[in-house]
Amino acid sequence: MECSIIFVVVILLHVRIVQGQDEVCNKDGDCPSDVDNSVLVAAFDFGTTYSGYAFSFRDKPMDIQASQDWTYGYRVPSKTATSVLLTPSKEFHSFGFEAEDKYLGLTEEDTHKGWLLFRRFKMILHNKKDLSRKTTVKDINGVSMPAMTIFAMSIRFLRNHLLKRLEKEEPWVKESDIKYILTVPAIWKENAKQFMREAAVEAGIKSSNLKLALEPEAASIWCQIATDEARTMLSKAGTQYMVIDLGGGTGDISVHEKQIDGSLKEIHKPSGGSFGGTQVDDNFLQWLTKLFGKSTMEKFKEEEMEAYFNLLRNFELKKRQMRPDVSGKITFNAGLYSLLEFYKRNSDMSIEEKIATLGLKHKLKLYPDKLRVDASIIREWFESPIRKMMSHVKDILAEQKMKNVKTILLVGGFGESDIVYEAMKTNFENTHTVIRPHEASLAVLKGAVRFGHIPDIIKYRIMTATYGISVMNCFDKGKHPVSKKIMLNNKAKVDNIFHILFAKTKLLN
Repeated sequence: MECSIIFVVVILLHVRIVQGQDEVCNKDGDCPSDVDNSVLVAAFDFGTTYSGYAFSFRDKPMDIQASQDWTYGYRVPSKTATSVLLTPSKEFHSFGFEAEDKYLGLTEEDTHKGWLLFRRFKMILHNKKDLSRKTTVKDINGVSMPAMTIFAMSIRFLRNHLLKRLEKEEPWVKESDIKYILTVPAIWKENAKQFMREAAVEAGIKSSNLKLALEPEAASIWCQIATDEARTMLSKAGTQYMVIDLGGGTGDISVHEKQIDGSLKEIHKPSGGSFGGTQVDDNFLQWLTKLFGKSTMEKFKEEEMEAYFNLLRNFELKKRQMRPDVSGKITFNAGLYSLLEFYKRNSDMSIEEKIATLGLKHKLKLYPDKLRVDASIIREWFESPIRKMMSHVKDILAEQKMKNVKTILLVGGFGESDIVYEAMKTNFENTHTVIRPHEASLAVLKGAVRFGHIPDIIKYRIMTATYGISVMNCFDKGKHPVSKKIMLNNKAKVDNIFHILFAKTKLLN
């Protein structure tokens, strides 16, 4: 017994502060504040490209209402742009399409100097390895601000927008009646998920009223009831299926099994990568840079911000409308006149010569104010994110334990793309059924609301990290380095050894 592991057990008294009073949990761990007294569940889907919220009341949980009154810019159903505008004094001004349109108006009048526009900044939580409260994000012109500040401002706007709507439509509802659900990618590290929780608290949401929901899990919950096809395919206990949530920045993949009581069991750890819709945008911009030159594109963005922004918006619209069977040429006109003028001033080669040099003479048609691009070129911009996604999905499905997974659910904003959907069906039509529910971009949002009403619907999850404790053990020269040896009561010991309590699943290569 001399070499048995020494455990130090600390018993914590669980205390909650409720309405200004200390309340102690009983011996069974039941806390007065754990009783769910909420009358409404509100979910925020904070996306890389678009954000929105939805809610439903406890007595009518399936009557889910998504916000529809985003009145600025070109509209995406029930969502607005994830963009934050700050004044020159770095105070919050606006969020969403309103922020973008205000900034464009300022650039048109050449009064935008000092204003800060932040957009598509969510990906920093996925990419930043040393994420902390000191992490910064850059605005469209490269000016830095604390990321926590920008995220908190965004969540605060969504929260206030919801509260104003409820004040108008349901004035009897108090904020203490609301349970908030904030969606996060399942593939995020724990520090990124904690960052979002802290940002929500800084935005004014009480921690006790807040719960995080994993995005593919929320989508999975909604797809159980979203369409007749999904109900049929997923209704039987023991059914195993994959959920692919393709957003703007990332693809988030999970695999679930339907349980006999209707709950869900996770049978593969969450995985994914940076193969969302913004990869198509990046490919578009890289193509423009190859055509017009890096110097031209930089000056165009700096000196003609409105035209540059309109070009990006025009492309977003074309991207969403693009189909795999489209042939001929697609017209891009927004911002092209200014871009062509910049090229003429900054290049010794005519644009016609440049097109010929790149071997694009028969695939591009140039006009003074627009560019017609062959549809085959546009489809090429989709290829790299789709290829990455397909490779990842095939790796998962090739595992022996995935042999009974026969259904694939495709959701998310990028999942609504017909090009992505057709690629999925082409690759898996002989082995799997691919389902894309109606309003796939809202599956996460509506599923998060449903999750708020029945949080125990996900009963089993795969461990994504190894958990253990620090212990002291007897020194074993075959296992431990001599530098770690200490003497205690004339016995050789080794301190600070990691003892595994629960081990994570082996990662995919």
